[in-house]
Amino acid sequence: MTNLTLHVACLTDSGKVRPHNEDSVSQRAESGVLVLADGMGGYNAGEVASALATEMVAEGLHRRRASLPEGALPSPSMASAWITEQVRSANSAILQRAEQDASCAGMGATLVLAMFHGSTVSIGHVGDSRVYRYRRGQLAPLTRDHSLLEEQIRNGLLTREQARDSHNRNVVTRALGVEPDVATEIGVFDVRPGDLYLLCSDGLTDMLDDETVARTLSEVQHDLPLAVSNLVQLANDCGGRDNISVILARVGGA
Repeated sequence: MTNLTLHVACLTDSGKVRPHNEDSVSQRAESGVLVLADGMGGYNAGEVASALATEMVAEGLHRRRASLPEGALPSPSMASAWITEQVRSANSAILQRAEQDASCAGMGATLVLAMFHGSTVSIGHVGDSRVYRYRRGQLAPLTRDHSLLEEQIRNGLLTREQARDSHNRNVVTRALGVEPDVATEIGVFDVRPGDLYLLCSDGLTDMLDDETVARTLSEVQHDLPLAVSNLVQLANDCGGRDNISVILARVGGA
């Protein structure tokens, strides 16, 4: 299938509690690339890590895509190799910056990205930032958190309802800037005209349940800037305990 059009809106907000914003978003819609990162590591450092991650991965994937002959599309295996390569490069850059700059010691970031190619999207993630697909009134998660809570849920130690009140909500088991190598989980999904793809940090999903997100998208799905604004506002209205970042992309026809 030929390239589909992609309409994108992004918004990032510090929330109601945090004094500064450590989230970062980047997109190259012309190349079908969306990237979001949630920084960790205290004042300024998390912001440095997330900005490094989003810009390096977005620009790296954009350049890879631009290197193909005009009109050519990467195969899913090619896209997966590119994603793995770029995330590893970003991980190395974060580790190197932390080693060179004492103020950045211990910094890291979770990462989630989408790369659209024809009738397929490759989703990569490290940590607990998420991707959802909204199709025909149904919201479906396309990622599974790399977190202590998710492991406890999978092992039957907690229900999802119990997990919402856990004190371990933000303990991730995988992130950029922690180890010399990082494993990126990659999934490949079909794409249809009219699909909405939501990339978000845990500042959104910790505040809003999936039902509220789905209802918001159903009400304003044809106005992407309004939809991302409403999602961020709702998260803030519910407490805004963390930075909140949202990328929303609608797939159009060829």
